[in-house]
Amino acid sequence: MSLRASLSLLLALSACTLSAADPVDHLVDRLTFHGKSGPGKGKHVVLVSGDEEYRSEQALPQLARILSQRHGFECTVLFAIDPKDGTIDPNRNDNIPGLETLASADLLILFTRFRNLPDAQMKYLVDYIESGRPIVGMRTATHAFDLKSSTTYQRYSWNSKEWDGGFGRHVLGETWINHHGRHAIQSTRGIFAAGQAAHPILRGIADAAIWVPSDVYTVRLSPPEDIQPLVLGQVLTGMNATDPPLPGKQNDPMMPVAWTRTYTGAAGKPARVFTTTMGSAQDLLNAPFRRLMVNACYWALGLEKRISPRSNVDLIGPYTPLPFKFNGAAKGVKPADLLLPR
Repeated sequence: MSLRASLSLLLALSACTLSAADPVDHLVDRLTFHGKSGPGKGKHVVLVSGDEEYRSEQALPQLARILSQRHGFECTVLFAIDPKDGTIDPNRNDNIPGLETLASADLLILFTRFRNLPDAQMKYLVDYIESGRPIVGMRTATHAFDLKSSTTYQRYSWNSKEWDGGFGRHVLGETWINHHGRHAIQSTRGIFAAGQAAHPILRGIADAAIWVPSDVYTVRLSPPEDIQPLVLGQVLTGMNATDPPLPGKQNDPMMPVAWTRTYTGAAGKPARVFTTTMGSAQDLLNAPFRRLMVNACYWALGLEKRISPRSNVDLIGPYTPLPFKFNGAAKGVKPADLLLPR
């Protein structure tokens, strides 16, 4: 290649890099959003996507933008990747490259479903989970793993008998049981649990202001003693925020849809854990839900004194998430395609 051709190629590549408004490192299998100023400056958040239905591959880049550009956190987003072509494929349940970044993470946000990861990748997750560092679990994280081929980490599977309920129940507080509301027919209104209105995670959120199209999940009504429900899920009759509550036993009692707990792993260090069974990409269109997620990250990191009820949780850039459904992911998308245009 001639010098002129080499320079032309270099300029073209530079133009591609500079055309993105997102302040990111350009790596083929992940996105790293560099934090601006804010209380989260110096804290590294790793967001791990990988579910077939709820479009975590769209939700987590948006959440990372808010955390980095509005609040100063350094954020790395990882994806389920098809190694043949480097595209994001949520149906590929055995490959999430980049998990080694958890070694430097201060917070893990996990939004995966029934992943059957190889031991080499699971080890990074297990090392983090057992280290005593904080965890935020979203929606299907209660059934994050289905390790059919691993004997080393089989206890993390959602239906483990060694650990009753696997990672979901043992670490987050619950595993997959069932849909409590009718899926894609009945939506969810968030009602504060009794006595929790002053909790830092709910700061700046009005009772009943959270509305999400994803339905309520069934959870046990006698959870471990260290679980503190924050938000209960009121099942609505339809898929609109103005729909009335469903009468009858589905709301009597209501199921917790967001809670905190403490998990002490192998390192002997107690970790703060926040879990919500809400969280589809469409759920992030609701500003009070976005605030819940941002506040939960502050709380998990021990920064609850820095939670402002008026902090900026606005969406960044165009955000038109696809409806949640199986086989509903956009085809042929690579992580770099998710960068915002300048």
